[in-house]
Amino acid sequence: MPRKPRFYQPGIPVHVFQRGHNKAPVFFDDEDYLVYLRCLKASADLCGCRVHAYVLMTNHVHLLVTPESSTAISRLFQGIGRHFVPYMNKTYQRCGSLWEGRHKGCIIESEAYFLICMRYIEMNPVRAGMVEHAAQYRWSSYAANAQGVDNAVIQPHEQYLALGRTPEARQSTYRGLFALKSDADELDIIRASLCSGTPLGNEYFKKQIETMAGRKVGLIKPGRPSCHSGSSRIPQINGSDWIDF
Repeated sequence: MPRKPRFYQPGIPVHVFQRGHNKAPVFFDDEDYLVYLRCLKASADLCGCRVHAYVLMTNHVHLLVTPESSTAISRLFQGIGRHFVPYMNKTYQRCGSLWEGRHKGCIIESEAYFLICMRYIEMNPVRAGMVEHAAQYRWSSYAANAQGVDNAVIQPHEQYLALGRTPEARQSTYRGLFALKSDADELDIIRASLCSGTPLGNEYFKKQIETMAGRKVGLIKPGRPSCHSGSSRIPQINGSDWIDF
C-alpha cells in the first residue's frame, strides 16, 4: 500500500502524533521523559523545527511544530528515533519496534486553529483522567505557555505572542482558554484531521495548500475518527472504548 502524501510546508504549523507499537508504553521512568525531551530539543534545533507545544503521555506523544522546510518534521522524528530508541533498548534490555509505524500529522491554519490545537495537546492528561488540571501534569508544555516556566524546548508562535503585550499578559490570556469547555465537534475534527493527514482549516486554506503542494488534499470523512488498526470497531469518544490521543 502506498504511503499517504505529506502536505507539510515551510512556515505552516503541524500537529504531529506518534504512538508506541501496539499502544504499548514508551515511557516508564522520569528519566525516559527527560531523555526524550533532550532528544526533541537537539533534533528540532538541527532540523529547523520550532516546537510550540507538546505532551508526553505514557504511550504516545503530541507535538505542535513549525518546520523550516517540507522535510524538516520527518527528519525531526528520524533524529529523535536514532537516539531515543537505542536508549530505551539499552535501558530496558529490549529489542524490536518502539513506535507504531510513521508519525501522523496534519498542517493547521494558524489563525483559526493554532491555539485550539495548543489547548488540545496540553489537555490530553485531563481528558485521560490522569490529572484534574493541565497544570498538574509535569510532562507537557503547559507550565511554559501558561505559567512562564523556563523551557528550552519551547519557541512561541506568532499567534501565542499576539495574546498580550507582555509575557504575563499572554500567560494570563492563555490560562483563560483552559477555563472554556471543549466542544465535542471540535475534538472530532482535530482527531479526524490528525488521523487522515488532512489539513485542518477552512476551504480557502485547503485550496492554498493544494496549490502549494500541487495535489488534492482530500476530505475528512463524516463521523468520528478511527485511529486504530486491525479492528472494525468504531471508538466512542464518550464511551469506555475510546482511548484519548
